[in-house]
Amino acid sequence: MEINSQAALTLNQKIIDEANVIMLYLDPQGIISMCNKKIEELIDKKKKELFGKHWLDILCHDSNIAAKQQMFKAVLDNSITYKRANIFEGSIVDFNKKEHIISWNITPMLNETEGLAGILLLGNDVTLLKEREASLKKIDETLMNILSSIKEYALYVINLKGNITYYEMGFEAMFGWKKSEIIFKDVGLLHTKDDTENKLPFALEQVKENGHYQLKLSLVKKDGRVFPVILSVNQFLDSDGNLIGYIFIAKDITEEEKLEYQVFQSEKMAAVGSLAAGLAHEINNPLFVVSGRLEMLLGNKKLNKHLKDSLKIIDGQADRIRTLVDRFLSFTRKTSPNLKNLDVNKIIKNVLPLLLYHKLPSHKIRIARDFAKRLPLIKGDAHQLQEVFINMFINACQEMPKGGTLKIKTDIVENKFVRISINDTGRGIAPENLKNLFMPFFSTKSEGTGLGLSICYNIIKSHDGTIEVESQLGEGTTFIVKLPFAKKGA
Repeated sequence: MEINSQAALTLNQKIIDEANVIMLYLDPQGIISMCNKKIEELIDKKKKELFGKHWLDILCHDSNIAAKQQMFKAVLDNSITYKRANIFEGSIVDFNKKEHIISWNITPMLNETEGLAGILLLGNDVTLLKEREASLKKIDETLMNILSSIKEYALYVINLKGNITYYEMGFEAMFGWKKSEIIFKDVGLLHTKDDTENKLPFALEQVKENGHYQLKLSLVKKDGRVFPVILSVNQFLDSDGNLIGYIFIAKDITEEEKLEYQVFQSEKMAAVGSLAAGLAHEINNPLFVVSGRLEMLLGNKKLNKHLKDSLKIIDGQADRIRTLVDRFLSFTRKTSPNLKNLDVNKIIKNVLPLLLYHKLPSHKIRIARDFAKRLPLIKGDAHQLQEVFINMFINACQEMPKGGTLKIKTDIVENKFVRISINDTGRGIAPENLKNLFMPFFSTKSEGTGLGLSICYNIIKSHDGTIEVESQLGEGTTFIVKLPFAKKGA
């Protein structure tokens, strides 16, 4: 007997509704767009009450199991970010305040272009199977193995004295501390001095009152590097409900902040670029008149030597303005790069001899090269990239007026970028100047125009690459350029 499409659709819906597993379908923003009767029975809410709600509001609303719910969120975020399936065993509290242990299967659903279309959650209530202590221990081991593989998050617990009593879930990968080095040490080792004195005490007071608190702050790695995180803090209670410590879950947001900064930087550059273009053209018009009149006056043979010398000084300064205007226009001109397959190592080798033709510090500067062998080709404009590297090499040398070492390294990162690291052992850059370094007209040099690095930034961006800077005062500066591999066959 044939079953028409409408009948098949009805049958499929009935199968989903009557299935003895929880079924939830989320859109890419985590909003529930489909579910079945099993979830209705569990939390005593109708489907129409669930549609349009965020999954966190439905599944993660009970403060008594906040830590487990935060772990569930971490696993789900990992699935969304990397578009890969995950499993997780967490908890849901039903309408009778009874905790159910749910075994979740998390499956990202991709569209035709490999983009995220949604997330399918299938949950099996395994509460009865987990009543024995041995089974519960096995669940904890599995859970910890899963969470330890999530490197973007770290979990640690402190007692009421502020000592670290437990850690898991990517802690070593995030901070660099081993268990024997950090266990029972003061949690202040992981926080900046300002956060330890101000933000952390405030957060713990909020947790005492409300059971949970979330804030943005900076944490400190073993090697002293500071990085931004979103920190979720929950109460850690004993079996009688007494507060015995705090549970911390830190999410590293370094990459998110870099992306936000790049977007912000691009918007600023576009706005300033438009202003610079208009300004350059407005300066050029009267400058042509000034230069023309100067040329006419200098051609007058009756001028005395003193007046002629004065006019030559004016003419020299007009040339300087003209050069500056040309740089303005070079910065604002949207010239499409002439892209060809290029070997970055060869480009750098061709650029280095050009340093001899520039006025560099008289003291000896040693150039150390560390070029990766068999480096993949990139797609780029050789002339534009040469301009970038010569500018950055000159800047590095000028930062070492008493001599030093210019280190140039090429390698592969993320299996899709050629990375060029340019390090000097010079004076370093003040932290307050780092965020403005690629802005047009910003310079730390008394005679600088502030356009060199802005032009470099625009060129690298036009090559679909990125440029970043790391610096410590008195220790030197490192510029990091990433350029994507050329596509095979292109």
